[in-house]
Amino acid sequence: MASKIFTVATDSGVPKYKQLINSLYESIENGDVQIGDQLPSINAICKEFNLSRDTVLVAFNELKARGVISSVPGKGYYLESNITQLKHKIFLLFEEFNVFKEILYNSFMESLDGLATVDIYFHHFNERVFKELIENNNGKYTSYIIMPAKFTDAYSVLKQLPKEKVYILDQTNATLRKHYPAVYQNFEKDMFRALSSGLDLLKKYKKMYLVYPGGKEPEGQMKGFKKFASQHVNEWEYDIIVSLKGHVIQKSEVYIVPNDNDMVRLVKEASANQFKIGEDLGIISYNDTPLKEVVADGITTISTDFQEMGELLAKMVLGGEKSLVQNKCELIRRRSL
Repeated sequence: MASKIFTVATDSGVPKYKQLINSLYESIENGDVQIGDQLPSINAICKEFNLSRDTVLVAFNELKARGVISSVPGKGYYLESNITQLKHKIFLLFEEFNVFKEILYNSFMESLDGLATVDIYFHHFNERVFKELIENNNGKYTSYIIMPAKFTDAYSVLKQLPKEKVYILDQTNATLRKHYPAVYQNFEKDMFRALSSGLDLLKKYKKMYLVYPGGKEPEGQMKGFKKFASQHVNEWEYDIIVSLKGHVIQKSEVYIVPNDNDMVRLVKEASANQFKIGEDLGIISYNDTPLKEVVADGITTISTDFQEMGELLAKMVLGGEKSLVQNKCELIRRRSL
């Protein structure tokens, strides 16, 4: 009988689907049901408690998303886990894993404080992989945290997920902002403000370069650079190049490099040419890491606070907050500028 595992009180103010969830949790804690046990069928529960199929399905889908139960087509539902204190099972989709994403991830996990399980996936800027990961994991989690990168058609993929369970991280766009909460970076505004805040240091140089390969780099970085250049057209020469390969560096130039490999190349070439970094040659790297505090006596960076980003994200997910939070970004001054 279903009543051995589930209970529903008609006079309770608690929604019936929540009563089903809570009563299963109680049965697990009492030892009335074990991992691998088959649960009563949806039809049996509907009949015993006079419930609609939709009510039972809502409860079962939520339990599946939390990883408590699983379903076998044609056979039924089974108990998958006896961990009932975790209300959150999180799908976390990054584009890639690097040093600053590790800072973000660690901050997020620490801020969750053991109140959730997290499965992390990577799409590596591949739209097909992005789509497959979303489709294959729909309905399995209580929250979906997505880094959509520059995918212009991300919404057409994400809209298959329950809207109230989706959170956007890092890059977003106008369409996604209409539908989903986010902790994000405004790359255009951040680039412009960071360069503007460093005017006193930039004035020692004659030409400014942005190394912008395109591809995975946010377009806002280039737009912010162009906006800054247009407002200071009489103070420096400006150029945007896709690569440092074959490029000859000169004295009195400053380079903004989103890619860490380009940062290393500049440090090496400065040494080979006996240029003093921070005087003869300026370097501004994107995204701060502890290593950049010590490379070449300190590399100046334009960076958001990845520690704070992880904390804000965890708070949003655990609290069910639905807001758009633009994470702060600043120019971190070091000797390379």
